[in-house]
Amino acid sequence: MAIQSINPLNGKRIKKYKADTAKVVREKIEAGHKAWLKWRNTGFEERARLLLQTAAVLEQQKKDLAVLMAMEMGKPLRDGVAEIEKCAAVCTYYAQKGAAFLNDEQVKTDARNSFVTYQPLGVVLAVMPWNFPYWQCFRFIAPALMAGNTGLLKHASNVPGCALSIEALLLKAGFPKGVFQTLLVGSNAVNGVIGHPFVKAITLTGSTAAGSQVAAQAGRQIKKTVLELGGSDPYLILEDADLELAARVCAQSRLINNGQSCIAAKRFIVVKKVEKEFTRLFLEQMRNKKLGDPLDVQTELGPMSRADLRDELHRQVQENIAAGATCILGGNIPEFKGKHAFYAPTILTGVKKGMSGYEEELFGPVACVITARNEAHAIEIANDTRFGLGAAVFTRDIKKGTRIAREQLQAGACFVNTLVKSDPRVPFGGIQQSGYGRELGSFGIKEFVNIKTVWQ
Repeated sequence: MAIQSINPLNGKRIKKYKADTAKVVREKIEAGHKAWLKWRNTGFEERARLLLQTAAVLEQQKKDLAVLMAMEMGKPLRDGVAEIEKCAAVCTYYAQKGAAFLNDEQVKTDARNSFVTYQPLGVVLAVMPWNFPYWQCFRFIAPALMAGNTGLLKHASNVPGCALSIEALLLKAGFPKGVFQTLLVGSNAVNGVIGHPFVKAITLTGSTAAGSQVAAQAGRQIKKTVLELGGSDPYLILEDADLELAARVCAQSRLINNGQSCIAAKRFIVVKKVEKEFTRLFLEQMRNKKLGDPLDVQTELGPMSRADLRDELHRQVQENIAAGATCILGGNIPEFKGKHAFYAPTILTGVKKGMSGYEEELFGPVACVITARNEAHAIEIANDTRFGLGAAVFTRDIKKGTRIAREQLQAGACFVNTLVKSDPRVPFGGIQQSGYGRELGSFGIKEFVNIKTVWQ
């Protein structure tokens, strides 16, 4: 079996890789376990030193890594550089904070001495997607390795160059061989890896369908999982919102990574009184983005990662239009110099319950505008979803916005007057079919440890 990377700009093959055989996969799992037996006994100081060195290597290589992302999945260069900088930041964060997060905690009981300690589990498998090929990985790598675990990466098959570069740069930073390894395998090999007794836990970022499959297999093995899955994030624009700010932020969030982000804004729920003006401003923001070659520093939107995903998105757009939605921008496959996987920034208005734009995740640069009668109706629509990853509310009344975000929006991360984003300092994850468990912050590093009681 071969794994190959295809340039989404022109459809040409970049490189062909030989997939790992079942024997090689077993050897890598065994090497990961053997490395863990030593790695778990290293001190936090040494782990932190290596994470800081990793941050330095990322900074040194950020331009080259951004080029690799642009070639393999179409991310514009400046976005790629920013992604690598964020990876360096998460390494630095856990190098500085990880030991404190995992310090023993004394608990007063009737024992002479009792405390809680956090001990690593062993080999953790990460199943990761293509859309943020470094960030999704490093937000697992930094806390997992700092906690004393070792890692195996099964990356998306269309970014094998990125996957191999991660292992290489960790080795360059000084991590011992076997502490982190990349598996070059297809998705059909994942169940076998999960079933290996040396693999103790699994983290997956991806679609709800993929998460369900991995959770089912892990459940049969009684192994811990963390799932960060799809989302259909609602952005509420209330009557008292700063509409220019809302339109600017909403366009930015919808078009992040060419709309290929689980926490990109998907559903724009606008109170009827301000719908006309917001839509006008939103249209201006969405139409003024420069589509082009991701290797061109002036490009704001590159191609989608694969032509088949672009075609599926176009099918969904046409389906919504046929069901009664109105396309006021885009809705077409642009003739962009004959290139491969581009899709025009698109706005659909009049989206209603029952349409795929209301019910599903549209993974690309397509915005669905939904009209709400009032604030209460907007909140009701926002929560009328099987997902629950992120949400945002726009209002000049910060106290009201905070109350809505805290108490009324059903999602793992709720923001006021700004876009939903992940940050190393705060936990990130969803509810319902957007997954469970948390990454980042103090919560993320404790997902893959044995929270052990010691009683004397």
